[in-house]
This record gives sequence, C-alpha cells and structure tokens, in this order.
Amino acid sequence: MSIVAEKPVAEILPLAQGDRLTRNEFERRYEAMPHIKKAELIEGTVYMPSPVRSKQHGKPHFKIISWLGAYTTATPGVEGDDNSSLRLDMDNEPQPDAALTIAPECGGQARIDSDGYLTGAPELIVEIAASSANYDLHDKLNAYRRNGVKEYLVWRVLENEVDWFVLRDGDYMRLEPDESGLLKSEVFPGLWLDVSAVLDGDAARLSQKLQEGLGTEEHAVFVRKLAEK
Repeated sequence: MSIVAEKPVAEILPLAQGDRLTRNEFERRYEAMPHIKKAELIEGTVYMPSPVRSKQHGKPHFKIISWLGAYTTATPGVEGDDNSSLRLDMDNEPQPDAALTIAPECGGQARIDSDGYLTGAPELIVEIAASSANYDLHDKLNAYRRNGVKEYLVWRVLENEVDWFVLRDGDYMRLEPDESGLLKSEVFPGLWLDVSAVLDGDAARLSQKLQEGLGTEEHAVFVRKLAEK
C-alpha cells in the first residue's frame, strides 16, 4: 500500500512596511497577525502607521467621531464607521479614521460584504494626518478620488489646518468656508464644521454649529428623502 505524503501548508508571511501585495494576499497576512491594530494597502503598497499619540491623533480623532456620531443620530439612513478596513478596489484596502455612508437601501454607494467588510466608496471619508507630506494627501487621496469617494476631509494636525475636498467632474476641489468660517457638506445637508472651533478645541461651539445645521430645512428634506427610499 502506497502512502501519499501530504503537501506542506504554505507559510503565511508577516506584513511588512513597503510590501507590494494584492488585496487578497494583504488580507490573508493581516488576518494572520491579530496583534497588528492598523495596516493599510494603498495603491498596492503596505503602510503600517507608527504608534498613535494622544495630542497628534487620539484627541482629534475623538472630536471628529463625536461630531459625526451626532450627525448620524439625527439622520436615519446615514451610518458611520470608525477605523474599519475598506475594500476599495483590488489595489487598495485603507483603514480610514472615520467614514459616513448612506445606507445601501437608501441609495448609498457602499455596502457590507457577506464577511462583514465595508466595500465600495463611502460618501465621506475623514483622515487625521500629521501634515501635508502624509500619504493621506497623496496616494490615498488619489485612490479615494479614482474610486468615487464624494467628499474627503483631512485634518492636518501639526499644520493646524483642515482640508475638505469635494468630487466634481472626476477631480477633488477644495470646499471653501462661508463668511462665518463654516465648511458645509454638499453630500450630507446639515453637516456643518466650524473650522476655528475644531482647531481651537472648542467642543461646545463645534456642537452648537452642527445643531444649527441639523435644524435647517435642507437637513429635514434630506431625512425625508432617505425615508422615502
């Protein structure tokens, strides 16, 4: 009786900064390394951010999540994500700091796959970046633009600036603040950002201006449209 030897199980190699991988191989290696809390595939290259500092990332991130969370609470049909891996295309699986999506049943362009991954282009993505030199404003911006992310907000913490990009005719254009210093989403009516309040850490004013946006007729009309769909 002959014995057929079993084929050795292929070793899963670890993720490393700068690896060039397909999205499937990236996911396979990432899932095999549960101790890694954040890794991203951007234009086929692996990025593994350094440990997160409170002042440069943790506190700004918390402010943005609180702001977006208040908006979703008042806007049924809009959903939020915090640090979820995003299957954007076959060369890109970022892990955005935050995202807002319109629910698929309400006409949104992203969905949840059968295995729980967010897939497609969220309507809004937010990233906390150190400066304009960060890949958030280069390769990642290009990937988001190409895949149809309608709005992209980047808080450049070290430079004390906020950039809000809106997709128009296939290109990102900067959203300009109004005379009151407010940036107002074109995709999510009522989502108002008081730039000076967020940069100064004035949570009360940030919340107040958002509540003013949520009280507009434009937001009420948006909520009704989502409910109709």
